[in-house]
Amino acid sequence: MSRVCTICISVLTCCLVQQFLVAAASPAQQSEITVEPAAVVAATKPGVADGVWSPALTGVRRPLYRLRSSDVVEIDFTFSPELNETVTVQPDGYVPLKAAKPLYVQGITLEELREAVRRAYVGVLHDSEITVVLRDFDRPYFIAAGEVGHPGKYELRADLTVSEAVALAGGFTPRAKHSQVVLFRHISEETIESHVLNVKSMLKSRNLGEDVHLRPRDVLFVPQNLLSKIRQFIPASTLSLYASPTQF
Repeated sequence: MSRVCTICISVLTCCLVQQFLVAAASPAQQSEITVEPAAVVAATKPGVADGVWSPALTGVRRPLYRLRSSDVVEIDFTFSPELNETVTVQPDGYVPLKAAKPLYVQGITLEELREAVRRAYVGVLHDSEITVVLRDFDRPYFIAAGEVGHPGKYELRADLTVSEAVALAGGFTPRAKHSQVVLFRHISEETIESHVLNVKSMLKSRNLGEDVHLRPRDVLFVPQNLLSKIRQFIPASTLSLYASPTQF
C-alpha cells in the first residue's frame, strides 16, 4: 500500500474514533455538540451582550421593507401636484427633492420616508398631505451554495423554510453534510450572523417546528462531508472496511 494511502487511512481511523466517542457521550453532551449556536461573523451591534445569541432567527418574520440604493420611489403631494416626483435612491443613500435639500433614506421604511419628506417641506407647505409608493426595488432573494443540486441565487417569493429552500435548490448531494448546514444572515449592513443547523436531525425526528424561516439575502451553505473529502485517496475496497457514507 502506498504511503499516501497509509496516511489517509490513519486520518480516517482517528475521525471514526472521535465519532465513536461523541456517540458514546451522554444525551446532554450530544445536544451540546450538535446544536451549538454559531458565532457572530462581523462586528457585534452596539447594545448586544458578548456571547449572547442574537434573536435574528426568532424575531419578527415579516419586517417592513427598508430602502436601498437603486430603489425607485414615487412621492405625491395631494394638494401640491407640481411637487410630485419619482426619485431613485442614489448609491450614497440620498434622494433629491424638487424644493428641499436631498434626504438620506438608506435603510428607512416608507412611512419613515413620508415623515422625513413632510419635515423637509415644512417651510414650503402647510399641513401637507403626502403619499409615498415604492415603484421598483431589488426583488427579495436567497442564495444556496455548497453541496446542493443547483447552487445559485433564488427569488424569495413566499414564506420559505431552510428545508424547503434546499429542496428548491435541487436537494442535498451525496457528499453533503446534512448535520452542519450554515445559515448566514444579514442583521445590518455591517453585521452578519452565522448559525449551524442540524437539518439531518430535524428531518429524522420529523420535527419541522425547528425549520428556520428564511429572510431576504440569507445565504445557505451546505458543506462537504469528511468521507467524500478523503475518498479520492483511499481504494474503495479498503474504505468499505471502515465506514459507509451514511455514517456521515
